[in-house]
Amino acid sequence: MKQKPIFSALPILFGFFIMGFCDIVGISSDYVQRSFGWSPVMTGFVPSLVFIWFLFLSIPVGNQMNRWGRKNTVLLSMGITVVGMLLPLVTYNSTTCMLAYALLGIGNAILQVSLNPLLNNVITDDKLLTSSLTAGQVIKAISSLVGPEIVLLAVNYGGEDKWYYCFPLLGFTTLLSAVWLMLTPIKREPAVAESQVSLSSSFALLKNQTILQLFLGIFFIVGVDVGTNYISSKLMAMRFGWDEDAVKFAPQVYFFCRTIGALIGVFALSRVASIKYFRVNILCCIAALLVMLTVEHDMVNLACIGAVGFFASSVFSIIYSKAIQAQPDKANQISGLMITAVAGGGVVTPVIGFAIGAIGIIGGILVTLCCVLYLTYCAFGHAGSCMGHGPF
Repeated sequence: MKQKPIFSALPILFGFFIMGFCDIVGISSDYVQRSFGWSPVMTGFVPSLVFIWFLFLSIPVGNQMNRWGRKNTVLLSMGITVVGMLLPLVTYNSTTCMLAYALLGIGNAILQVSLNPLLNNVITDDKLLTSSLTAGQVIKAISSLVGPEIVLLAVNYGGEDKWYYCFPLLGFTTLLSAVWLMLTPIKREPAVAESQVSLSSSFALLKNQTILQLFLGIFFIVGVDVGTNYISSKLMAMRFGWDEDAVKFAPQVYFFCRTIGALIGVFALSRVASIKYFRVNILCCIAALLVMLTVEHDMVNLACIGAVGFFASSVFSIIYSKAIQAQPDKANQISGLMITAVAGGGVVTPVIGFAIGAIGIIGGILVTLCCVLYLTYCAFGHAGSCMGHGPF
């Protein structure tokens, strides 16, 4: 009997939960800093260990996926993640810790390239695909919300110096996800002739002005996401003197609001034109950052952190789905190209770290605001106009 698309989509959607594991870099970077005595600038490179791999691996994996198949590529990513999550248990030092983060990033980069288009294998309706991608972002946001709790669970169990006990918990969950997907029959996508895909042909897609602006849109929305997660606890500590226990509440507020925003987006995007939704949300995001920049009140700033998470929550899925639908016959290449832009998370956070070191926490907020200003241009410029005339 033929399996219904919803049942085939379930293990794929659960894969978005694994995708959210990379967001533990926000809270765990504080423990890494204390464990090894790193400076704020050095600590700013911790997210880079995770997100820089998107820059180097996404396009080659997107092209190679034509040979491997999307499902097999997802399973490969999960295998790499499991290996990385076991390393700190073998021996815990700065080297193995950095290697664990790197393998988490490598696995996550491959996962994001392959998991998003794998939904295309079971969901063919354009509007339903956008909604399903947003549903995936809800699940990813839930994972991001749970991530700090997993880290704190490890701290409560083994003490602050055993925070890395969170890694095997993440690894075991990844293993369960891989087994579920492996046992679920999913029809393989049509093969593409290898002569048609190459690194140069993928980058050639950026000659299309719309694809280029959407590529940069992904770069900066991930920068906003990772950057806000990264500075949230530091903002409350540096500006208001919150202690170590209290500051952990800031990233949780961010992820909770991002989860609610993504959940609302699932339903809103099936009823409202995505370009209108994009424009309204990005303007609200600017407003939240401006208030955060100018008003120094702890609850107001905490609310602004949550507001950025809420209003930015659906932007990634809107931009990504538009890019995929722009040229469906090149979905694998475009997926690799777009996920390359996720490296924005690894580029923006060191810049934030330098800005904080130079002029304080206000520098981190200004860098995040600059990212949002580009997204505003993306929403109201050429790419936004094309979105308004597409299947959205």
